[in-house]
Amino acid sequence: MNKMIGIIGAPLTVAQPNDGVDFGPDAIRYAGLHKHLEALNLDMSDYGNVSIENTRNHSIDPKTNLRNLDQVAQGNIEIANKVNEIYNKDEFPLILGGDHSIAIGTIAGVSDQTRKLGVIWYDAHADLNTAETSPSGNIHGMSLAASIGLGHDRLTSIKGNFPKVDPENIVIIGARSIDDGEKKLIKEKGIKVYSMHEIEEMGMEVVMRETINYLEERTDHVHLSLDVDGIDPIHTPGTGTTVDGGVSYKQTHYAMRMLHDAGILTSAEVVEVNPLLDYKNKTAIVAAEMIAAFLGKKYI
Repeated sequence: MNKMIGIIGAPLTVAQPNDGVDFGPDAIRYAGLHKHLEALNLDMSDYGNVSIENTRNHSIDPKTNLRNLDQVAQGNIEIANKVNEIYNKDEFPLILGGDHSIAIGTIAGVSDQTRKLGVIWYDAHADLNTAETSPSGNIHGMSLAASIGLGHDRLTSIKGNFPKVDPENIVIIGARSIDDGEKKLIKEKGIKVYSMHEIEEMGMEVVMRETINYLEERTDHVHLSLDVDGIDPIHTPGTGTTVDGGVSYKQTHYAMRMLHDAGILTSAEVVEVNPLLDYKNKTAIVAAEMIAAFLGKKYI
């Protein structure tokens, strides 16, 4: 992991129905992100927030079955270009969301560096829907599908019209709300998933050890996509799609520290912090603390 951290905010909010996710990047900063990194003796450049058009259309386009496609696609082009710029400065890209559709842009930007990208998707959801399977038309539930080349070409063609990550190089952790179409796709594509059942049965240490070993064998870059709704909402109430029965704060912190100790991460994003749904910035504080953990902070 590079000691220089390149931070960008990606305040995209129109790929899901709740106002407020665009305030997520600044909420995480306000929660002490910079102080955490300074305490770790990490150098950082904070490039501010990417300029994104968040004009919301509440209706689904009947031609595409997608909501706000133009804004989401253009926003992710800007995100991808900025991530690629940070990489070219030999910095570690740290992206603060924004809704989870920003992963389309971040993964596209990261994929410019390698054809052997691995992705850890820490999330209550698989985000593997397409327009054909989505019950809502919300693109934040389609970001992983777009990254493997499935979906509207405005989303799949960012930084090149090819899959940005191979399905077998993805590990989903913490899933507990997966649609039927997503379950079918997971089986068809051979995507590795550790649902809450596996985490409870095996324990987080085994899950993370298997994940790390699996990705070390087959990839040369690993991107972490951490959705705060992957954590149980008792710890992260300020997010739009809470699902009870999730991973605890303690388990997540341990998982993030294991990722740091393994030294496999080359980029990361934290998404879906919504201060308008939060209580005393609790979710942003947790997000900042998890970032500090995967960047090296320990209890002692």
